[in-house]
Amino acid sequence: MNDHIDLNRLRDPSFIAAVEAQSGQNVSTCYQCGNCTAGCPAGFAYDMPVSQIMRGVQLGLRDSVLHSRSIWMCLSCSTCSQRCPNNIDVAAVMETLRHMARKAGYVTVPKMEKFWLSFLNTVRLFGRSHEIGTMALYMMRSLRVFTDVDLAPTAIAKGKLGLLPHIPPGGAKPVARIFQRYKERARREGVRP
Repeated sequence: MNDHIDLNRLRDPSFIAAVEAQSGQNVSTCYQCGNCTAGCPAGFAYDMPVSQIMRGVQLGLRDSVLHSRSIWMCLSCSTCSQRCPNNIDVAAVMETLRHMARKAGYVTVPKMEKFWLSFLNTVRLFGRSHEIGTMALYMMRSLRVFTDVDLAPTAIAKGKLGLLPHIPPGGAKPVARIFQRYKERARREGVRP
């Protein structure tokens, strides 16, 4: 019986290069201090701690990293980036991995992708986030129609949820142009926008 992992068979050097190129980060400078993992407010929900994600990237373990639930549970709060002694923008690496996973068809937490898409749709339409619109779209996409509905009256009464979207002074057109450029790039690269 062979109890070791054959890293040479699993290692994908092109994955390491792609992550570094797309994130703009030198992942090889991570020495596994664990500051990113220790400070992560969502770490309790991860299947792989942030430091293990980073190590997986360093080792070129493409499938292991891209199939991780952790990259979808990341809050993008940048606590990990702020705590990194080597100034690695770990949050940018996690964002890059999420995009790579989506492009490869590995969405391990579909509800997170549905929320992400709902949020982006309201930003595209109104030029900034519209909380009620985001939640309505998410509820329809996820078929969780009555999720947190009981909280809405209190949040509205306290002014935490605006019924109407707040349109920025320049309108939604500048933001819509950004989305259009992304959509055109995704089409050229054969990625699902």
